[in-house]
Amino acid sequence: MGKGGSGIEAYGYLRWVAVVLFWLLSSLPLSPALGAASLPAMQVQAQSWRREGAGAWSCSPSPTTGAPRRQLRGVWIATVANLDWPSRPGLPAAAQQEEGRRLLDQARALGFNAVFVQVRPLGDAFYPSHYAPWSAYLSGVQGRSPGYDPLGFLLSEAHRRNLEFHAWLNPFRISFHDNLAALAPTNPARQHPAWVVHYAGALYLNPGLPAVRRLLAATVEELVRRYDVDGIHLDDYFYPYPVGKLPFPDSETYRQYGAGRYRSIGDWRRANVNELIATLAQTIHRLRPTVKFGVSPFGVWRNRRSDPSGSATEAAVTSYDSLYADTRTWIRHHWLDYIAPQLYWPIGFRRAEYTTLVRWWVHEVEGWPVHLYIGQAAYKIGSGGPWSDAEEMPRHLRFDLRFAAVKGEIFFRLRSVLADPLGFARRLRTALYRHPALIPVMPWLGGGPPAAPRALQAQLQPQGTSRWTVRLRWQNDPAGSVATTYYAIYRLDGVASPDPCALKTSTALLATQRGLDADWQVFVDQLVLPQTLYTYYVTALDRLHHESPTSTALVVHLP
Repeated sequence: MGKGGSGIEAYGYLRWVAVVLFWLLSSLPLSPALGAASLPAMQVQAQSWRREGAGAWSCSPSPTTGAPRRQLRGVWIATVANLDWPSRPGLPAAAQQEEGRRLLDQARALGFNAVFVQVRPLGDAFYPSHYAPWSAYLSGVQGRSPGYDPLGFLLSEAHRRNLEFHAWLNPFRISFHDNLAALAPTNPARQHPAWVVHYAGALYLNPGLPAVRRLLAATVEELVRRYDVDGIHLDDYFYPYPVGKLPFPDSETYRQYGAGRYRSIGDWRRANVNELIATLAQTIHRLRPTVKFGVSPFGVWRNRRSDPSGSATEAAVTSYDSLYADTRTWIRHHWLDYIAPQLYWPIGFRRAEYTTLVRWWVHEVEGWPVHLYIGQAAYKIGSGGPWSDAEEMPRHLRFDLRFAAVKGEIFFRLRSVLADPLGFARRLRTALYRHPALIPVMPWLGGGPPAAPRALQAQLQPQGTSRWTVRLRWQNDPAGSVATTYYAIYRLDGVASPDPCALKTSTALLATQRGLDADWQVFVDQLVLPQTLYTYYVTALDRLHHESPTSTALVVHLP
């Protein structure tokens, strides 16, 4: 709705609606004989509102919770060493699936709207692949099938719960031991031992070999072609973390592919990783433009003592100098859709201070088409020092809300959150993430708002003495040209105007729900109070979270 006269006219219109509505409700018989029959709600035809711009929201965060209505709330689900799922290798398929459903239910209940699931923990896979054997974390033996497709299963279950699903890969890590013979015969490292580097008792694919980079590009292409994932995600493991002063043994590869072209072996290593990132970005967006590509690097790019544009930190390890991951180049070439630096330090920690690093990353992404999410160390909560303060992590989240460039958070890892250290899971559920949030739009990926839902209706359903639920149902507009992926359900107290700012507060968004392949969509609101008047609206969203205009208003009075 606009400003000035139109707002005054709408206010007068809604006052008239309220008077008529209350007169009708006061004369409406509420017979106990209705029993299980549903009492029809009163429907009010009101103006719908439209967003201004593609996914841009100008209203302030909710004054009640301080939380924005659009925020990525992600959690990593680690499969390496069976950290999160499955709980141990060798479980029957049905038990693995039951665990997976339970974890996704718990993630949804805590307010998360995205999961980052590790589908390539080592040189293995959680899906049938031409480029890697089955993971030993599934069956107990690398190369042995678990009897079903875990990625396909978990992806379907996540989408059913309207959770965005990002497939998380570790590109170069092969194993935590250095025995090639212990790998499955179909492991590329076993088939191509010249591609492998032995370092500090572990095995890695050599990033300096073009054949290795081609293998990784083919791996991602296979994933994107076969699975309807929302994102492809890499973490911080590129060249391995240095172990003491032990050098990474790739000098021969450098002489073959980099000497004479690069000033140093470090520049050559960074060029290798840059080439991989650029190739993956091109591959993903060529095959499926809606799939997001993101990386979660080590949280310090460079210290200021090494580069004046680096952060005011004194980290012993940096992304640029130690892991050869030049995240600045990736951002400025628009190879990434999001970046999620792992800021796993407390506020006030001198060598890598949390608020200093958040400000540095905010400045780093300003003006570039990339979303910034902050990686949070849930596993450290309650571990001692500042992490023994129950307010440490909530302070992180409140601090991040100061910056429009911070589009969300990702927590490592799910079972660490579910353990409820210092009551943090309860804080998420009851306060920090009490109200759901929509995922921010990435305009550069395309997409657009679907048509508004139509024919919104409601029925009151008795649930025992003096208890009711509200059963909403609605239809898609058949003339809409953009496919609807899910719906947002809004509830306001009283006879409420469809004011854009009222609907953009986090307290107005009641729930999101995946679209069903059916003529009618149904949502049941169980969080209702007797003798209350509510106004409901529903919107439709595409898979990239562009939101339609609202449905017409629906006013419901609870007896």
